[in-house]
Amino acid sequence: MRLCYEGLLDTEYDMTYAFRLNASAVSLSLLIAGCATPPAPPAQVGRAVTQEHRTAPGALPDQQAFQSWLADFRAEAARKGISEPTLVASLDSITPTPRVVELDRKQPEFTQTFWKYLVSAVSEARVRDGSARLKENRDLLARLEAKYGVPGRVLVAFWGLETNYGRNIGSFKVPTALATLAFDGRRSTFFRTELFDALTIIDRGHIAIDKMVGSWAGAIGQTQFMPSTFLRHAVDESGDGRIDVWEQTTDALGSGANYLKNLGWDSKRSWGREVRLPQNFDLTLASLDSGAAETLKPLNAWALLGITRADGQPLPKQDVSAALILPSGRNGPAFLVYDNFRIILKWNRSISYALAIGLLSDRISGAPVLVAVRNSDDPLSRDQVVQLQATLKKFGHLKAEPDGTLGSVTRRALRQYQAACKLPADGYADQKTVAFLAVASEQGIPCAGQNQGVALRDARQ
Repeated sequence: MRLCYEGLLDTEYDMTYAFRLNASAVSLSLLIAGCATPPAPPAQVGRAVTQEHRTAPGALPDQQAFQSWLADFRAEAARKGISEPTLVASLDSITPTPRVVELDRKQPEFTQTFWKYLVSAVSEARVRDGSARLKENRDLLARLEAKYGVPGRVLVAFWGLETNYGRNIGSFKVPTALATLAFDGRRSTFFRTELFDALTIIDRGHIAIDKMVGSWAGAIGQTQFMPSTFLRHAVDESGDGRIDVWEQTTDALGSGANYLKNLGWDSKRSWGREVRLPQNFDLTLASLDSGAAETLKPLNAWALLGITRADGQPLPKQDVSAALILPSGRNGPAFLVYDNFRIILKWNRSISYALAIGLLSDRISGAPVLVAVRNSDDPLSRDQVVQLQATLKKFGHLKAEPDGTLGSVTRRALRQYQAACKLPADGYADQKTVAFLAVASEQGIPCAGQNQGVALRDARQ
């Protein structure tokens, strides 16, 4: 399931420096599985989808209201050309699924740091498995690269992160899940449209209703496309007359390649690289936005600022623009990322996810592990983030109300605060930063004393 379907992109939180996930038994691969299409802003559609349909947390959906909504939807679907056999097979006897509502509303129980996320997303087991899949599908991947311009290692990386190489495609009945979410009303416009598209896929004979399964948010197949993305970008790579992204790896990977091509993948470039920063580097040059597009500079300009490859060798002499990102702040790894990195972000707008795709694609093709040494930062709780935001607001650096999410707005405010207090201005919030801000808030003094500021600065360097 795309993380955007969990509502995280309704706020400024974009997982650039932390990855929120529920502490349940659900596997990481399912939690980060992508859909490839961001949802439309919440809106209401038609008389049958109203605010009052929203189900209170822990409550069962109103069955009578749902059946009324379903009858209205079914009539509209028929008018749009969905056949009666498909409507009968897909919608007869369905009821809203409380578990789907629960997952849609679930509040994260903790925040995972970039390093902890990366260790799971690009695990040694996933790297070994990906390397084996790369070899097993060599001919197919070579054909797809020649046709679409997307390297096989990149397709395999998406395959691995989305569904653990096709193992975890989801078990929810897609029409039921989408109907539940469309009725619930939080994003009725988006999910109502996706339900129409799901029925269209069934109606066209691409998949039988009993095999139309996916994530709780309706993402389908080995590439976890939403139905609308499937209709626009999925391809019959096998040539058998239907598109089966559930069981046919050929169709799944071909569809992924076609989608990346349509997004603008540059076959002549990579995604980016790990780099090394010089001492006393100007940290305000690092990008904090979720699109990794701040302060774009040519590689030679970054080289003139003292940035090298991770092993200390000079950056390549290529005419390519790059942005600098620091997913764990000054003390973590540094990356220069190119346009293809931003293409990955169009698939899933998460810096952590995009880095995992790039690094996994490198690792499965034989690249070494990161040079940067993993730090042991403890994650911040939601309450700590709220406290941090409240302090930034108190001292005039943040205008928005505290919401407990570390998005680019909060990180920019934090970077301003850090600079004012002569701290490393990387916009990264760790436990020491939270403690320092707590003291400042308690004393009502922005930097809570220069001596404390110096101590924290030294601790972070």
